[in-house]
Amino acid sequence: MVLNPYDTDGFHARAIADGRHRAVVGGRWEETGRIQMEILRAAGLRPDHVLLDIGAGSLRLGCKAVPYLDPGHYWATDASHALMSAGRAAELDEPDRLPPEHLVEDAEFAFPGVPGDVTHAIAFAVFPHLPMAWIRRALTNLRRFERLELFLFTVFLAPDDISAARPFRQPDGVVTHDTRPPYHVLEADVAHMARVTGWQVTRQDRMLPRGQVLFAARRDGGQPASENR
Repeated sequence: MVLNPYDTDGFHARAIADGRHRAVVGGRWEETGRIQMEILRAAGLRPDHVLLDIGAGSLRLGCKAVPYLDPGHYWATDASHALMSAGRAAELDEPDRLPPEHLVEDAEFAFPGVPGDVTHAIAFAVFPHLPMAWIRRALTNLRRFERLELFLFTVFLAPDDISAARPFRQPDGVVTHDTRPPYHVLEADVAHMARVTGWQVTRQDRMLPRGQVLFAARRDGGQPASENR
């Protein structure tokens, strides 16, 4: 049984063929991409940094990050290479700033072929579609990027153990669940997964679309994100 519509055979191909490469990544295209870019810049992202956009979809963030970063300094991963390619073709004014090989198909958070010079990573509105174990896998596999200064990611939270076991209505109205998407987790779960994989996480205060909560992860011993200094 397929619980996540993104996993349905032909889902992305049909969306791309219908010209819905923007809509298929959840809507609020301009607002969400702008928010992601604002968050990254507030956290200290500079043009000379190297950004890994995890779950990049059709480049909702990429169409803003690629012009800002030095050429070749943006990498994207997603379960659908076709969706990323559609975004590169349709959404970039200067596609040559983003080499095609920087679009990496990756449904396992293994980051194959992504170079070790990544300094910043973001997974925005990715984990709400996946069971909690995938957060741990991402945190574990990101450890190989020795120059990684900051990993930003979003989740839906439930307030306590009792609420986590039943549907919970988020501040923006979306209803989340513990066993099917959109998923929610406990803040204590996020802290535990970070701790056992060698990260320190800090919850950020900014209200995000649909009530998602932003966390900033740094290696144990690292400095907190710039917006919390």
